[in-house]
Amino acid sequence: MSEYAALRANVGLLGTQLGDTIRNQLGDSVLERIEQIRALAKQARQGTQLQDQQLKQILANLTDEEILPVARAFAQFLNLANLAEQHHTISRAGRLTIEKPQPIQELLGLLQQQQVDKAKIEAAVKDLSIELVLTAHPTEVTRRTLIHKLTEIAGALAQLEQDLLPAERQAVETRLSELITQAWHTNEIREQRPTPVDEAKSGFAVIETSLWQAVPAFIRELEQELQPVLGHGLPLDAAPVRFSSWMGGDRDGNPFVTAKVTRQVLLLSRWKAADLFSRDLDILANELSMSQANAALRAQVGDDSEPYRRLLKDVRQQLIHTRDWLSEALKHDRLQRPDDLIWDNQQLLDPLLLCYQSLLDCKMQVIANGLLRDTIRRAYAFGLTLLKLDVRQESGRHTQVFSEFTRYLGIGDYADWDESSRQAFLLNELASKRPLFPRNWQPSPEVKEVLDTCDIVARHGPEALSTYVISMAGKPSDVLAVQLLLKEAGISFPMRVAPLFETLADLTNAPDCIRKLLAIDWYRGYIQGKQEVMIGYSDSAKDAGAFAAAWAQYSAQEALVQICQEAQVQLTLFHGRGGTIGRGGGPAHAAILSQPPGSLVGGLRVTEQGEMIRFKFGLSGLAQRSLALYASAVLEGLLLPPPVPQQSWRELMQQLSDISCQAYRAIVRQHPDFVPYFRAATPELELGQLPLGSRPPKRNPNGGVESLRAIPWIFAWSQNRLMLPAWLGAGSALAAVVDAGKTEVLQQMRAQWPFFATRLSMLEMVYLKADPEIAAYYDEKLVPEALLPLGLQLRSQLEADKNLLLQLIHSDTLMANEAWIRESIMLRNTYVDPLHILQVELLDRVRHAPETVNDSIKRALMVTIAGIAAGMRNSG
Repeated sequence: MSEYAALRANVGLLGTQLGDTIRNQLGDSVLERIEQIRALAKQARQGTQLQDQQLKQILANLTDEEILPVARAFAQFLNLANLAEQHHTISRAGRLTIEKPQPIQELLGLLQQQQVDKAKIEAAVKDLSIELVLTAHPTEVTRRTLIHKLTEIAGALAQLEQDLLPAERQAVETRLSELITQAWHTNEIREQRPTPVDEAKSGFAVIETSLWQAVPAFIRELEQELQPVLGHGLPLDAAPVRFSSWMGGDRDGNPFVTAKVTRQVLLLSRWKAADLFSRDLDILANELSMSQANAALRAQVGDDSEPYRRLLKDVRQQLIHTRDWLSEALKHDRLQRPDDLIWDNQQLLDPLLLCYQSLLDCKMQVIANGLLRDTIRRAYAFGLTLLKLDVRQESGRHTQVFSEFTRYLGIGDYADWDESSRQAFLLNELASKRPLFPRNWQPSPEVKEVLDTCDIVARHGPEALSTYVISMAGKPSDVLAVQLLLKEAGISFPMRVAPLFETLADLTNAPDCIRKLLAIDWYRGYIQGKQEVMIGYSDSAKDAGAFAAAWAQYSAQEALVQICQEAQVQLTLFHGRGGTIGRGGGPAHAAILSQPPGSLVGGLRVTEQGEMIRFKFGLSGLAQRSLALYASAVLEGLLLPPPVPQQSWRELMQQLSDISCQAYRAIVRQHPDFVPYFRAATPELELGQLPLGSRPPKRNPNGGVESLRAIPWIFAWSQNRLMLPAWLGAGSALAAVVDAGKTEVLQQMRAQWPFFATRLSMLEMVYLKADPEIAAYYDEKLVPEALLPLGLQLRSQLEADKNLLLQLIHSDTLMANEAWIRESIMLRNTYVDPLHILQVELLDRVRHAPETVNDSIKRALMVTIAGIAAGMRNSG
């Protein structure tokens, strides 16, 4: 396709440079072998059985010395292809080929067409609130040091788009060669698992390298697009997008996140903010050399000949002093905070706003609205804490605190009490003025850890912290318990406490839980008209299959919106999405627009996890585009909400949900061969050895599938390309409904209901990524004979499901209307296929001939896992 010529040219250029690096390092014969494999992989994809056999033969016969370089070569090809694609999205050539090149402009055109009232648009823009919560997940495979090199490579590709003289072009290509050689000589697999603090640092790195520039640039873009429509710009304090983080605060199932770690991350976050703002002020002090100032600024600095410079240099000095104190505080457990630090956001904003107003008063608007305004916007978006931290803890840990305490008091065991007794006890203590825990009480280490965490939260205030999330929450007492623990720790602000509903049963029960919670007078008074609820996507999909989970999530959200409207409480829904379809991922724009009407009124809060942070926000231009996509989708959802589903659609959706859940569980929970088949056909057991995230991959090391975290569960299935969690059950349900003569209703739902249309397009994408032939090869080499029938059954089910979907969408090709997504998947297959074949070979050795496995073979296996994850683009 000529429209993707620029992308293919860049992939070709980076591939050639990598080839040159490999030749220089390992000689012509290794490069020839790699090129031979690449050519065969390309031909095998075009359908020749012979080449497919040859490819498998060559990869099976690689010597021990060749295996690692070949695996690394293809994994690096994929990283570079991904990068070329990211760059293409924001390049001049790419703007014309991607979907929604100018999302905000497109939205405004649509609003004009639908004759949406200007006052409504104004109100929606004013209330626009998007909070993106960065989370670390066990599948962010790429090391931070490599991410830095990839960012530099993208910069070089951008330079090559300019009109360069031959010598200039040569210089850029030499730099490219240098960076690709650096990447080749860098170990792509971490030596050790990252700690939670390492994960938090990777979040700070994304802000520093990309979002620091992207956020003010995005607000500027939004303002320019809206100016002709509204007749004015955005207010100076406009912060339509803010960022929070779970890294260093999420202790659910992660024993390595302690109160000490949370304190460290909160201080590091401040350190990084002080560092970044001091750099901004350095630049501003150099630029703002003007002497004319208004009376307010003069009152602050006296008759200095360069008043702006004087003031900004003083603030910068204070920031550096604060940063130095934080360096010391990070080394010592408790350090008294002196009064002369810049600690509250207003201390940073006041001098900046003073300079801004003075420049306006002295008719220097052009200067005021330049870099100074960008820094002010950063101060509103990031503040002196950079990222607000969420704390997440499992409800059972809070129960344990009160259970131990009530036993100590001799009044029974809180854990055994029914809900009304728990509520009575908690509400009584919440209303009490005296301290709850006596000084001489000695709690167990587990309970002390929960209390220490609450203590840290109470010390750090609302600028540093966002929401306390309770996983496995099911009853009002789960929320009241946290409120009491925070009160006891001396918290001085009403921290948002959000119950997380994640399994199918939890989602079904969520409306009842929130209704009961809002009926408690004390609670209603305390929350001041605002309630946050978190919806879990990954655990519900693992529990019930993607179709049933999606409907349960939709129904729960719809009911929660109604309950909160009736109670006159503003609801913010917090979506715990992952990168993959099986975890509620997929294109964010479509996902937002497929939510129930009214669900965006309280703003959008959503997790951005692991490698998806890099794919959406890794480059500054890419981040600006991602923010524009989010903003346009949320504004569209508010101003042109999707229709309320008709009763016949609901009934059919419920039917689809029930049948798909049954079909999914019949395999995953009830089939006697399922767990041994899963362990044999995927690298699930070997994944545990990959030093990925800081969390253990299992909640219970001895349990079966139910104890496996949702992320490695999905990761394992994407490695063998069966992609099972994302489609199992859905096709069976659609088939049953078609057999019952309901095709017409399905077509109506697809045409008129974004929620249902999105479900089908997600399935389309999964079927395009799934590859039954590759999955069959894993079976052939790795699965014991007795388990082979199950693999065969699943692959024929996948084939039947795919054909039915094509029939329903009246197409003979998957993703026919999404040429860009289709192209990007096809582009990678040439590089991913050899990694699959190699991975099967290596798994076979590791499992059946462990005596032949040396460190180089182990590392090669890790490289294939990381490479396939890069090739699939959304691993967990």
